[in-house]
Amino acid sequence: MTSRYFNREIKANFDEKYLKIIKKRNILFINQYITPNQKYPTSKELSNLTTMPHIWSSGDRFYKLADEYYNDPALWWIIAWFNRMPTEAHVKIGWVVDVPLPLEDVLQLWDK
Repeated sequence: MTSRYFNREIKANFDEKYLKIIKKRNILFINQYITPNQKYPTSKELSNLTTMPHIWSSGDRFYKLADEYYNDPALWWIIAWFNRMPTEAHVKIGWVVDVPLPLEDVLQLWDK
């Protein structure tokens, strides 16, 4: 299964603001993933997908939707990416969140 960390650059961070953490953990630096430039599907690519609309309600979480539709809560990031909402804090109650299907086709778009 494709991870959202696949093919991501990792950078050693020596920034001063992390000095307390670095000293407390007795390490030399902190590794951080570089934020990728994300490509979103084109209209043509979207036309090949099916989406299941979900009306966001209290208690909803991306990982719960991923578990329901993909049988894997770790794939929450696909729904977040597809809807251009990095966290649940970006979704308001009553908004429609689309769950893209089939999973295999969505993953092919991500890997492009």
